[in-house]
Amino acid sequence: MRRRKFIALVCSGVAGWPLASRAQQAAKLPTIGFLGANNASFAMASIDAFVQRLRELGWIENRTVTIEYRWAEGREARFAEIAAEFVRLKVEVILTYATPSSIAAKKATAVIPIVFAAAGDPVGTGLVASLARPGGNITGLSIQQTDLASKRLEILRELLPGLRTLAILFDTGTPNAVLESGEVQTAVHTLGLDMMTSKVRRVEDIAPAFDALKGRAEALYVCSSPLLTTNRIRVNNLALGIRVPTMYGFRDDIEAGGLMSYGPNLPSLFRRAADYVDKILRGAKPGDLPVEQPTKFDFIINLTTAKILGLEVPPSLVARADEVIE
Repeated sequence: MRRRKFIALVCSGVAGWPLASRAQQAAKLPTIGFLGANNASFAMASIDAFVQRLRELGWIENRTVTIEYRWAEGREARFAEIAAEFVRLKVEVILTYATPSSIAAKKATAVIPIVFAAAGDPVGTGLVASLARPGGNITGLSIQQTDLASKRLEILRELLPGLRTLAILFDTGTPNAVLESGEVQTAVHTLGLDMMTSKVRRVEDIAPAFDALKGRAEALYVCSSPLLTTNRIRVNNLALGIRVPTMYGFRDDIEAGGLMSYGPNLPSLFRRAADYVDKILRGAKPGDLPVEQPTKFDFIINLTTAKILGLEVPPSLVARADEVIE
């Protein structure tokens, strides 16, 4: 009798295995595909802000949601590869930042929702139909990359009142960088300055671009792009080598040795991107969620770099800076 009961118990357990397996499969966590345009070290503060906000909204990594991280290291071909991988994985949402990676994700799928945490000019580059009504499967946050060009030039001229010749470095493979360079050129003409443009497309183009600037440019405006952000230390070392002050859009470039930056606070944008992801995971359609614009901007000065260049930063600029790196 005992033996029969034991066998019946074992058999009932074996019969239950497929059911248990199906239950585990049914309980699969929703997955967010994080398409990193640069690398983990660049995005660490933004990742922390994104994950923290998700937690506040009830999405705890590896408990109630899964995040698949992939890094393109600024290589344009990798954007499409990673986006295609996320489509194969059937993730619930793709999170991007930087315009080229966002465009790659949009080309890869018209079904999976896409949230861009930081896109340079979403309307101008064709990511969305309008800020108020994005349409399709994509929405997110704009960084007003083109709108801030003239403001950056104002700051640069305050530091260098005798500035005559400005060089503009931009990646021709990044649509928002091309648009930004156009805005800078318009501002340069308005101010009556001379101008040089240095165009790059690959890592191998960066050093020759600086060779051409040596002895000719008095300052350098660097348009934001994944290629130049990933290689920001190389860019800054080359700029210091020819003793040219640099103006950027983001704090990370200044931590890497650049002189000054003015632009949106990236971690705050990623916190707000988490709200978009939360709404989409709960059933909202991305096309119905308006694109938002930055509310927090940072002005950063690297006094160590200024000292190396032999520049005296006016106290008025130092007083206005959100952060001074020494």
